[in-house]
Amino acid sequence: MTRKSRHSGRVTGRRLDSSSSNNTVRANAGHVAASMGWSTSYQAGSSSSASRSSDSDSETEYERPHFFRRRFASPNSSSLVIKDDNLEASLRRRSPHVASSGESSNGSTLLAPRQHFTRSRSPALNGHAKSSARRHISPAYSRLHRTASHDITFFPTLLEFRIPFFPTSWTWTFSADFRKCGESNILLGAILYASHTIYKLSDMDTNIGQHNLWVVKELLIFSFTVVLYSIWTHSTLLHSRTPTSALPNSKLSTSSSLTSSALASLPSLSPRTSESKDVRRNISLITTPKTDFGFIWMTVPKNYRESSDDGVFTGLLLGPLIAAGLLISALRLSSDDSSRISPLPRQWRIEAPAELYNLRDVPTALDALVRARYNLVDLGTFCSTILLLHVCASWYQEYRCLKRGNTAEGERTSVPRSEGRRSLYYILFTIGITGGIFGLKVLFQQQNFGLWEHLNYFEVVFCALFYQFTLYVAIRLAHRVFTLGELGLVCFGGTAVCMEFFNITIARIRPVTTPFIKTYRLPTPLLTFQIALIAGSLLTGFLLSPFLVLSRHIAQRPVRRLRNPQDKPRNRRLLALGFYIGTVLIVGGVIGMWTRWCLGKRDPWLWIILWLLEGKRKWTRPALLAYWAALGSLSVAGWNRQLARSRRYWHRNSMTSETLVASTVPDGTEQSGMTTTSVAGPSSLSPSMGTVGMTFPALPALPNLPNGTQVASDLLDAADKHVPTLGRNARRKFFHVLAVVMFIPGIAIDPAFTHLSFSAAFALFVFTEYIRYFAIYPFGAAVHLFMNEFLDHRDRGTAILSHFYLLTGCAGSVWLEGPSHLLQFTGILTLGVGDALASIVGKRIGFHRWSPTTSKTLEGSIAFTMSIMGCAWLLRLLGVAESFSTTRYTSVVALSSILEALSDQNDNLTLPLFMWSLLVVADV
Repeated sequence: MTRKSRHSGRVTGRRLDSSSSNNTVRANAGHVAASMGWSTSYQAGSSSSASRSSDSDSETEYERPHFFRRRFASPNSSSLVIKDDNLEASLRRRSPHVASSGESSNGSTLLAPRQHFTRSRSPALNGHAKSSARRHISPAYSRLHRTASHDITFFPTLLEFRIPFFPTSWTWTFSADFRKCGESNILLGAILYASHTIYKLSDMDTNIGQHNLWVVKELLIFSFTVVLYSIWTHSTLLHSRTPTSALPNSKLSTSSSLTSSALASLPSLSPRTSESKDVRRNISLITTPKTDFGFIWMTVPKNYRESSDDGVFTGLLLGPLIAAGLLISALRLSSDDSSRISPLPRQWRIEAPAELYNLRDVPTALDALVRARYNLVDLGTFCSTILLLHVCASWYQEYRCLKRGNTAEGERTSVPRSEGRRSLYYILFTIGITGGIFGLKVLFQQQNFGLWEHLNYFEVVFCALFYQFTLYVAIRLAHRVFTLGELGLVCFGGTAVCMEFFNITIARIRPVTTPFIKTYRLPTPLLTFQIALIAGSLLTGFLLSPFLVLSRHIAQRPVRRLRNPQDKPRNRRLLALGFYIGTVLIVGGVIGMWTRWCLGKRDPWLWIILWLLEGKRKWTRPALLAYWAALGSLSVAGWNRQLARSRRYWHRNSMTSETLVASTVPDGTEQSGMTTTSVAGPSSLSPSMGTVGMTFPALPALPNLPNGTQVASDLLDAADKHVPTLGRNARRKFFHVLAVVMFIPGIAIDPAFTHLSFSAAFALFVFTEYIRYFAIYPFGAAVHLFMNEFLDHRDRGTAILSHFYLLTGCAGSVWLEGPSHLLQFTGILTLGVGDALASIVGKRIGFHRWSPTTSKTLEGSIAFTMSIMGCAWLLRLLGVAESFSTTRYTSVVALSSILEALSDQNDNLTLPLFMWSLLVVADV
């Protein structure tokens, strides 16, 4: 067994634990240690793949990225771009050991640092060994794992063109990843379409028309700035006398850049690797250069999730697009006379929105909503501008350091390795950006320039500081979890919720001088409870951070390094007790008192109990609660049994087939005491793959087991019950289907109650992540082991956010309070139906890929569009949804499917929000 030494969370020496043998030891040792209250693989308090890396930013010999992600590369650097089909096919045949090395399998890592040899997986076969290895691959396996040469791609890897400047010898060259260009063009087109719609709504009122014109100008100016940024990041000015290798930004490469020595260093992938279907589809993709990646000030590539696209256009454009969609929805409601009587969405059983009654000319709830959403559009462009300033300043500082010839201390030359210096530089930069934007706001105000006119001076300073604070805290705590685009979008949402909390509090403190309640949704008790649950859960973690940090610190320290090892269990129990007691006091005290104050001195707990009986019938909401509780309990219990079966079969089959070796004498009798055992995990197993992504135990190995009779009986029972072991992708898609079964009845029957239930579920997820990440006794290890079975290549960071993204994607359409009932089903249909069927169809029959850099296929996109359209029409026929324009709805869904195919961001978060915003703008 290899040994890994840790000192204060840092990995020192050579990283020998990336070998398959050590991974398998830790995998099964975690299940054994779970019965003792702790897991070896869980000592880092993070996901399994992330626990093998350091929590700090210092990289070891084998942690340096294969592509240096910066725009201004060294003079001798060159990027690797594959443009040859033969090379693409050879890359598929010689792919790295993803399962054994623990590296990302999304196609972004091309070169492996070294090749490992283990008992469970042989090294790369070459020469005559290839022919003998192929004889063990079945025809069904070959059909499922087709080579890249059989796939047809619609678009090239790079979008590249050159414009010479005659009569000079200079040439302007533009080169960018086609996927990234397609994603940015779709988002820019949506912003322009929203601007055109706002402009058409300017005829309703003269005052509103003036505001709309400035909002349109603001969106157009920002879009033009983003276009200039895109051109600058992907352009190069070449001189005919300058060799390409000497350019500071050598992004243009041909297939000859991939030398035979680079290909020879790629180890092969065994066809018996677990999850080999998904791995082979991903590692066959052509990787593109990452020289155009953007970074937050004083951050490095290691802080971000490994991805082929930084998602900067998603972070810059999706927030303003959502805000524009909300503004358009409010403007249309204000022009409808029936909506002025009751601005609440149809079928929402909740009390009327709160209004202020003072000596001023107080607007109605709908007029106040329109004004607040003007403020939201300004906030969206304001936060995106700050994000763009961070990226540009980070690039400029890197360019200056490279021009001076400074030696890189870490992954980037401009970022010091010292954490203290990083924090100090970030604080100074944050103060400088805030001061500069405040001066710009003063200049706009004096010149009667309408940009950010709905943000007052205090909001400018507060939002600038809070947004930059959340950027840095999120990227430091959630290590390797976000891309740049996901980070910008999440922090924008957090800033908007914080502003709603602040404005509600100010309206309650100063009801006479406050003109209106500036909230981006209607100020109903649903909004009050949502802020109390979501913002309150985050506030609880902040106030109890000493207990959480100490619990994580003690849990991840080995017992041999403690002065009093016998005190470790007692200390963990005391810290857990302090956390639980503190949570009860904060939730019942601070948060409960604030909620009571906002509800007009009504007890929130009693209000919830009485509100449960105010549905269509008195038993409707209790029945929904019982339905959700039953589905959740059955799902968790069923998956616990499913995962227990998987671990038991993996363990026994691997011991029998490969690691349980009995020495025999010539007459065939076994010699006692000559047995050599080695625990192997699921990554070293060779299960037989089913045609639908399911794995079944290896039956021929059973007769050699010491308790083979009992195991055979268990297998027969499982076969009778038809409960096979699902693959990882099937496990994850199960929760998409579960979301459809759980949430569609709730949205159809009582969307207001579902709104509150989504908020409560989000708060529950936050506390569950506290318990898992900070190893809170006694549930931390059990939660970690359960969630570890559903992770994919996007969950390689310290925090696990997949379930947050799925819940937010499903709930976002309800939380945004769309004007029609059909819009409230957008998240459920997008993720539960469209995304799930697109994945199944694309992997089963997909041959026409959109680009060589993506595994998404045309067949999957068609399945996405047709399935959502079919479900929307089914809801219409059942009377659940209103009538809608089929042409416009189909166009929006088809455009969303193309964005899903081109974008490398987490589609559970971005896709439902984009589709909802575009449906509102299109007025389906």
